[in-house]
Amino acid sequence: MTDSTDLEQLNAPPPTPSGLLVIDKPVRITSMGVCSAIRRRLRAGGAPKRIKVGHCGTLDPRATGVLVVMVGKATKHCQSLMGTLKCYRTEIDLLHISTTDDLEGDLVEVSVFRAPSLEEINEACNKLVGTIMQTPPAYSAMKVGGQRAYKLAREGKKVHLEPRPVVIDSIEVLSYAWPMLTLDIVCGKGTYIRSLGRDIGASLGAGGVLTALRRTAVGSYTIDQATPLDDLPDQLEQSDLMPIQLDQ
Repeated sequence: MTDSTDLEQLNAPPPTPSGLLVIDKPVRITSMGVCSAIRRRLRAGGAPKRIKVGHCGTLDPRATGVLVVMVGKATKHCQSLMGTLKCYRTEIDLLHISTTDDLEGDLVEVSVFRAPSLEEINEACNKLVGTIMQTPPAYSAMKVGGQRAYKLAREGKKVHLEPRPVVIDSIEVLSYAWPMLTLDIVCGKGTYIRSLGRDIGASLGAGGVLTALRRTAVGSYTIDQATPLDDLPDQLEQSDLMPIQLDQ
């Protein structure tokens, strides 16, 4: 004979999935778009309709790489993980400037007296290591008067963003062949790599447009652990999620 407690247990909904996914974000999709795609897969796997899904640090649509996505109760740890170090590999065109500081905007070629030397580039990068004041790009998600800066910029309105402190732990020059510069960057929360590329170029009397950006790590979560979004199963369940590592 089955009592009422047993019936309640049989009819109870399955536990809400909780954990994280390390995604290798593809180009031309927003970070929230990745979260939406994961939410659909979780629902297909039996998760509740209102399951919480959030990411730990936005990547621009043109950027690729590590996007840590939290699911269920794990979303309460998003802010903690956002505060960890992040690693990027980026390519910068020193011959152009752009309204967006990347290839999304209109490119304008700058007049350069001479190509900077590798020694000058290393010196410019070293000057930006440490706690610096950085002005975010006009086309960014920063809020101005309650509105996103990029929305105002797209409407042709002048956007004024105040410089703010960010921490740059290291900048390593991987390759340089005028006008293209490739860097590895380790930095803290809130850093705009587009702004860093712009400022490096400006200090050299050159341009500074990001042509590629790939995040290779968020805290202890690295690109080697990341799964391309398209490689995820159509139905995600608890067994597909990783446990949270808080000792970042």
